[in-house]
Amino acid sequence: MDDGPRGRFIAIEGIDGSGTTLQTRAVGDWLTARGHRVLETREPSTGAIGALARQRLSVHADADPITLALLFAADRLDHIAREVAPALAAGAVVLTDRYLMSSLAYQALDCDQAWVRQINRHAPPPDLTLVLDVPADIAFARAQRRTAGGGSVAERFDALALQRRLADHYRRLHDDPDLGPMVVVDGDRPPGAVTDELAQALQRLGL
Repeated sequence: MDDGPRGRFIAIEGIDGSGTTLQTRAVGDWLTARGHRVLETREPSTGAIGALARQRLSVHADADPITLALLFAADRLDHIAREVAPALAAGAVVLTDRYLMSSLAYQALDCDQAWVRQINRHAPPPDLTLVLDVPADIAFARAQRRTAGGGSVAERFDALALQRRLADHYRRLHDDPDLGPMVVVDGDRPPGAVTDELAQALQRLGL
């Protein structure tokens, strides 16, 4: 993915309820207004493997943690080959709502993190990861309101105790060199203020 002219690959990360989807859209609009070609995408992806991963994430599904981790890793490589790499080769800025950091946080709840890294070793690091740091209690309340309003499907990770563990996992990854350059922002603020800080980070990247 490094041969010839290419765009920029940006991952937006955070626990459930931190605002990754909202900020992916807001940052995408900001980049588009600045004249960039933008691809907004997500993980699990919209491809066949991603759809299966989402199905297994349902609270009603009996998802084996190892199987789920392998599904995420397979979907990630398919996502790169099918969507991300072609868009980068065409010079687009690719914004992904979740990427490798999510696997290292979520799948490491039940699987050895070293093994999760190993099965994801072929996934290239983003040019920049933007992390939305939100206290677990606040993010959990947001996610509950979203689910109650019909905005999302309840998933196996939608429990406050798990959210607290996930928040701890994310913070331990804030300085992880395998994840590439990273900017951590306070996500417990009005959405516009968060977008402004993310935009400043992208400006420093030259976007």
